[in-house]
Amino acid sequence: MNLEDFWENLLSREPKQIRLAYRSLDATSKKEVLIHLRKMVSENGWLPQQVASARAALETVEKIQNEAI
Repeated sequence: MNLEDFWENLLSREPKQIRLAYRSLDATSKKEVLIHLRKMVSENGWLPQQVASARAALETVEKIQNEAI
C-alpha cells in the first residue's frame, strides 16, 4: 500500500479500512501513527473533519490493541 492510500484508508472513518491500513504497519510504524493520531485529536490547527477522522481511526486502533491483549 502506498503512503497516500495508507492515509486515505486510515482516515476513512471506515473501521474495515482503518484496520487494513493499521495492520499493514510494522510495530515501530504503529507506534508512530498512534502518536500522530493522538496529536491530531488533541492539538490545535487541524480542521474539524481531520479531527473527526483521526478520532475514528484512534478508536479503531485502540480496539485492535485491546483485542491483542
